[in-house]
Amino acid sequence: MTRTNEEVAAELNQLFGLAGVNVLHGLSQDELFDAAIANDRGIVEEGGPADAQKAFATSLGKDGPLVYYTDPTCTGRPTKDTFAVGRPSVDDEVWWKPDFQRFEPDAFDALLPRVIAHLNERQGTLYSTDVFCGWDPEFAEAYRFVGEYATHAYFCNIMFPKEVREDSDRVAKGWTLLNVPSFHCDPERDGTKSNRAVIIDIEKRVALVLGRADYCGVNKKTMFTLMNFVLPSKGQLSMHCSANIGENGKSAILFGLSGTGKTTLSADPNRLLIGDDEHVWTDAGIANFEDGCYAKLIDLSKENEPVIAAAMSMKGTLIENVPMLPGKPLSETDPQELDLTDGSITENTRFAYPLDCNPGVAPGARGGHPDTIVLLTADAFGVLPPVSLLTPSEVMYHFVTGFTSKLAGTEVGVTKPEATFSACFGGPFMSHKPSVYAELLAARMEKNETRCILLNTGWTGGAYGKGERMSLKATRALLNAALDGELDDVETEVAPVIGTTIPTSCPGVDASILNPRNTWDDPDAYDAAATKLKTMFQDNYEAKGYAALGIAAAM
Repeated sequence: MTRTNEEVAAELNQLFGLAGVNVLHGLSQDELFDAAIANDRGIVEEGGPADAQKAFATSLGKDGPLVYYTDPTCTGRPTKDTFAVGRPSVDDEVWWKPDFQRFEPDAFDALLPRVIAHLNERQGTLYSTDVFCGWDPEFAEAYRFVGEYATHAYFCNIMFPKEVREDSDRVAKGWTLLNVPSFHCDPERDGTKSNRAVIIDIEKRVALVLGRADYCGVNKKTMFTLMNFVLPSKGQLSMHCSANIGENGKSAILFGLSGTGKTTLSADPNRLLIGDDEHVWTDAGIANFEDGCYAKLIDLSKENEPVIAAAMSMKGTLIENVPMLPGKPLSETDPQELDLTDGSITENTRFAYPLDCNPGVAPGARGGHPDTIVLLTADAFGVLPPVSLLTPSEVMYHFVTGFTSKLAGTEVGVTKPEATFSACFGGPFMSHKPSVYAELLAARMEKNETRCILLNTGWTGGAYGKGERMSLKATRALLNAALDGELDDVETEVAPVIGTTIPTSCPGVDASILNPRNTWDDPDAYDAAATKLKTMFQDNYEAKGYAALGIAAAM
């Protein structure tokens, strides 16, 4: 149902006591584009004014992207300032951890009225939009964004679907996110860690984003975190993954952390895209949570990523934290001129664009049960095989482990890789304990006879700095072979030290790369590196207490 400004203002007054605030609800993207440029003000550089312009048009005007700059202290998710309210109804179920901390109920119950009083006193403008999280009508959750920045409403309209189902239950059962950059927390008074906070109250179905936390991704990942609590409680598996459908109508899921190729590999011209980031696997199949993509732009190759490159010049998109060109205003800059190698603001430059910017999208962003699951990792140690065929027990182990590796920043001469373990390939967003998702995945795989591979898109022939990155051509050939069932009955061997099962051949792939030990000049050096990485896996397994959660050790 379509609601007027007055109706939404009345609902917000009923729910929270907001009164006298100018609520602008359901503005078009063009209207939000203009409002963002005219009104969104805040800090854009450290030491700069608090009322600097934050949103800009390029030379394409409204026919191109909105360009937005966050607070310089928040160019990514503020994980150390992210909380959930520890009410008795959820306290024992939530997976409490450093990037999802417990917030005292009494503190939240005092903080929310202070935020509302702050907004009532300011009597400013709030931008509101009603969307859904999820394309499956049975499990879609109504989500209302309400915030001080038009840019954030514009972003939510890109990223989330609308009119998925009838929403007369929105006030009673929907979720509300209040995004208030002008409210600066006082840790001593408010119980926060700093002057900003992202706080979810699962029981009350409300989230607060306060202070210097205006990174656009907060508005989507907060909702993803909520879905990761709500859906497993209903027996449905929420996932941090991409998904697509082959010409045979079979779906595939690709789990992976940043830099592993999740978005690139799912964007296959021969397959229909379901989505690139957040999904649910229900009793009916796969459904995307979102209606958009939120891609990294840093060092984007326009040749290798033509869809994203083309979308940068499209209407209704949003570029975040890509620096302006020296001496040239954005109003005179074509989006294609922007320097995507410039990480002077952040390495986490971003681009939000509608799902239909992709050339082939599955109808309704949904698909059937997958017959293949891919766990992506980018091993910078050069140890893991390019592909491993996993048993159900190994799937659970590698799923909760969520391994990849990252390089030690961007400092010249720093080449030592660092192991990263993120449970379920999305640890910060997984609000239940990892075993909850693992058990759901195991049950779904068994019921649908789903195969699983571990696909390494990292280094071969040595670690980063000595070896080389696995070629995209070889990775795609391995992936396609798995999706087509060509690895189901091949001859196999056991990978040295690591112990996974690996094929001895694959169509279109040089067989010499399939056993990683054979690609190193010094096999003994490989054994030493593999033993070191295996120990990291074992230490993580022990530290996380996975044995007590019923996850069998695989290394």
